[in-house]
Amino acid sequence: MAYFTPDFLQFFKELAANNNKDWFNENKKRYEREVKKAFELFITDMISRLAKDDKAIQIQAKDAIFRIYRDIRFSKDKTPYKIQASAIITPGGRKDMLTPGLYIELTPEHARAYSGVYMPDKESLYRIRTYISTHGDELRKLLRDKDFVNRFGEIRGEKNKVIPKEFKEAAVKEELIYNKQFYYFGEMKPEVVLEDDLVDRIFAFYMAAKPLKEFFTRALKS
Repeated sequence: MAYFTPDFLQFFKELAANNNKDWFNENKKRYEREVKKAFELFITDMISRLAKDDKAIQIQAKDAIFRIYRDIRFSKDKTPYKIQASAIITPGGRKDMLTPGLYIELTPEHARAYSGVYMPDKESLYRIRTYISTHGDELRKLLRDKDFVNRFGEIRGEKNKVIPKEFKEAAVKEELIYNKQFYYFGEMKPEVVLEDDLVDRIFAFYMAAKPLKEFFTRALKS
């Protein structure tokens, strides 16, 4: 089924040019109809699809979807609204930002599916680096997988210039140990949101990401 109309994309285009409370309030019913309710239905079906593969996923759409309202308290950018619809599907939803899962972002510029580990804390980063140090061959094999390369390309993320000395020898063979983030995303044209097979398309990215998702899950538990 098709979840979105062309006005889903048009709404965000107009919001980007009118990112203020007056415009948003004037278009709030339009937002609730074309964006909020449609996205909730899509994420509900997306969760159901992923839950068949991962029994630990028992959340509802409201647990996964990020609010459109920006937290501007500590930001130089004071525009009040996000110009994309986004959600993260993990066992804990938005409250579980560490476990590798599926992050979905729909905008007028692109439709993206992310996975990996975005912001690990100090202990989690140490666990990942330790696991990579002893499982480098497995990681490199996963990164060469044809489906992963075609859909995601490579692992991305900011790097540290200096790492603990115990990792330096392993980092000669695997430079990803320098990373402090380990995420990857695949991108489609924004118009894909209008298609009736959107869940299938996003699920294909999830499956291509699954072997690496499981690798990082093991690393975090090691």
